[in-house]
Amino acid sequence: MFGGGGMNPRKMEQMMKQMGIDVTELDAEEVIIRTADEELVFGDAQVTRMDAQGQQTYQVVGSPESRAVGKGGDGGDAAIESGDDSGGEADEIPADDVEIVAQRAGVSTDAAREALEAEDGDLAAAISRLE
Repeated sequence: MFGGGGMNPRKMEQMMKQMGIDVTELDAEEVIIRTADEELVFGDAQVTRMDAQGQQTYQVVGSPESRAVGKGGDGGDAAIESGDDSGGEADEIPADDVEIVAQRAGVSTDAAREALEAEDGDLAAAISRLE
């Protein structure tokens, strides 16, 4: 990280604490990175969070499995089901997704929800529709 290849890990940790950098290992079960074209799924990822100067940075180490992103595919349904704790319909748009679209496109939550419904829950397509 700081080029201390042969440095004692304990010494490195002390130096980082002195600089106000806090490093935490997270016990992540899975990490998913979604792009417009694919999902990178890390099933065996080692995740480290670094807090420095009010910013949080995450480092993911592992070998991802690449999955194509498609409307109504397993990735989309899984995200909707895991984000919906109310026991409602699986097709319901998660409130978090509505907030993300509303903030990114600078519109009301009602407009964001309509765009997400029109785009079958696809965040990127909904934002593009509103811009």
